[in-house]
Amino acid sequence: MSSNFIVVKILFFAKARELAGGITETQLQLPDLDQHCCSDLLTLICDKYNLNLIKESIILAINEQYCDNLSEFIQLKTGDEIAIIPPLSGG
Repeated sequence: MSSNFIVVKILFFAKARELAGGITETQLQLPDLDQHCCSDLLTLICDKYNLNLIKESIILAINEQYCDNLSEFIQLKTGDEIAIIPPLSGG
């Protein structure tokens, strides 16, 4: 019988790292579903790691591939990486 959960690595950069309390990466346990909706992942991560301030500007990258459409469904497995890319600030 397989596990009901998977564990993915969450990577935080720049402002996302700051808002998440300075952590650069962590592990997140998710239900082992056939498909995960990118928008649901974003909401879960923003709620759990205090990122709602920048939620509307965050870009998700799953295994170094941008999630271009938040309504997209993706397959995740244990060991996958989700990068939280905050808005870029320039000067």
